[in-house]
Amino acid sequence: MATLPGVSGQFKIGQIIDLSAGEVISFGEFIDRIASKKLIFVGEVHDNPEHHLIQVQILQALMAKSGIIDLAMEFFQHPDQTALDRYIQGETKEEVFLKEVGWKKGWGFDYSFYRPLMMLARQNGSRVLAINAPKNIVRKVARKGLEGLDQSERGQIAREIGLDSEAHRDYLREVYGQHGHGSLKQFEYFYEAQCVWEDTMAQNISDFLIKEKRKMIVFAGNGHIVNKFGIPDRTIKRHPVSMVTVMPYAIHGTESIEKEMADYVWLTPSYPHRRTSFL
Repeated sequence: MATLPGVSGQFKIGQIIDLSAGEVISFGEFIDRIASKKLIFVGEVHDNPEHHLIQVQILQALMAKSGIIDLAMEFFQHPDQTALDRYIQGETKEEVFLKEVGWKKGWGFDYSFYRPLMMLARQNGSRVLAINAPKNIVRKVARKGLEGLDQSERGQIAREIGLDSEAHRDYLREVYGQHGHGSLKQFEYFYEAQCVWEDTMAQNISDFLIKEKRKMIVFAGNGHIVNKFGIPDRTIKRHPVSMVTVMPYAIHGTESIEKEMADYVWLTPSYPHRRTSFL
């Protein structure tokens, strides 16, 4: 069960909540409310199967209502774009594509979670955008800071890295304390790496939206969209468009949900998942 500050009653698993209104809405109402937006962020806990089913339902409904929608995915690094394009266009087989993008080492979560989204993109003529920063560069920043990058490496990430959000910094300081990072001794480097991650994804999304006029749905981990101060706000700062955030949210017992965490939450059961480091 979940509660919202200032709202009487409790919310149950399976319900979709409009957080600003503090009310439960049907799936149809939910799709009607988000379909008008140019940019739609949908989160996930990476290894929660139910979150991936929710993503597929949302994408199917939006495509049925709005036609072609482009996809942007955290799960692919930007240099993977050519291989990704070939696969979406049907020029390469799945096993070749997964090898080309180094799926097992680069992302590592079960590809079957993401395959239905890819199939929908192929069937509907959508473009799939690889938005993530190269993993090796993010890791280098986490250990040596932005100043540790050479000119070539610096050119592969966002042109501007925003480090001045105190709310974002406070959130990540708490995350940093919850995860054992071993060699990541300096929080400042950890924070710079997170901002490199999120600003680079925001830069890649905004650059694409400036060129293309179609609606886009972005799939990324909940930690990158919570409170909008990760990818969403950094994208809108670069290219102002109408935007909405949707968070599949696993309930552990009874807990209070902050209204600011997203525009909509879809409550799901908790699911045993592996502990992973942000970096």
